[in-house]
Amino acid sequence: MHAIGIDIGGTKIAGALVADDGTILAEERQPTPATDPSAIVEIVAGMVERLSDGHTVIATGVAAAGFIDAAQSTVYYAPNISWRNEPFRDSLRARLGMDVTIDNDANAAGWAEFRYGVARDAHDMTMLTIGTGVGGAIVTGDRLLRGGFGTAGELGHLRVVPDGLPCGCGARGCIEQYGSGRALLRMANEIADAGGIGHALSVARDEAGGTLSGGMLAQFLQDGDPGALHALRQLGLWLGQACASLSAVLDPEMFVFGGGVSIAGDALLDPVREAYLAHLPARGYHPEPEFVVAELVNDAGVVGAADLARIHAASIGAAPRG
Repeated sequence: MHAIGIDIGGTKIAGALVADDGTILAEERQPTPATDPSAIVEIVAGMVERLSDGHTVIATGVAAAGFIDAAQSTVYYAPNISWRNEPFRDSLRARLGMDVTIDNDANAAGWAEFRYGVARDAHDMTMLTIGTGVGGAIVTGDRLLRGGFGTAGELGHLRVVPDGLPCGCGARGCIEQYGSGRALLRMANEIADAGGIGHALSVARDEAGGTLSGGMLAQFLQDGDPGALHALRQLGLWLGQACASLSAVLDPEMFVFGGGVSIAGDALLDPVREAYLAHLPARGYHPEPEFVVAELVNDAGVVGAADLARIHAASIGAAPRG
């Protein structure tokens, strides 16, 4: 049974018609009117109607960055969109007349990897999405962990440095400040400032008007620049330390790394494994999980949202439309 997956970001809304084997049959993208919640409802509703045309669709699932309640109904807070206690599911369901669910975007991406991607043979998986920030998703016993209030899996706000760098969440020392794409740029700039292996980074930064961009750093990594690789190693060591703490609580079979930084592959995973083993409680007596890079990349949000919506619709006996 087909379902619609919608991934709402701060700058764009992606939608897809998704078959029950995770195949994308049709897709569409539009800019996000981030300051106008009513306009977002209208854009998403129109997208769902166009993608559904001529197909039998059981439900729509929406993935969005932010805190979503346990009922998959209300967006408590979204960092890049003007949603504060927004009853988005009810608004969209009234507009569409079909079952609608909402999930955190990292949860949706993690679920897609668990169902159709690199973790499809696992039962317990923890995913970290390394982008501008650090997102997370936890699957335990074949079930997505949402927590009592719906906001579980905010792994980017695991505290790794007491009284460390201030985080946008209001705390200090969160892994997001040491293991994200933004952190990688900060580390690369520090290496550029120090000279030595950072000389090429410093020259490129000066030529670009004093700013290193993510694209520039990605090219340096691809070219094997020693300064950029050293920054990536620092990032990986912090992430590995965090994974060791997560392992003590969650005991996953597999850690999956998604997001833009994950394209570095083993250059990221090698220091992650190294730090994980160095900080793992009872090392030598604790089974070691796999560390892998996500497969679905940009499609994970819509595929996961659609599948979660399909599962919810089946659980309540929702009737298909079309």
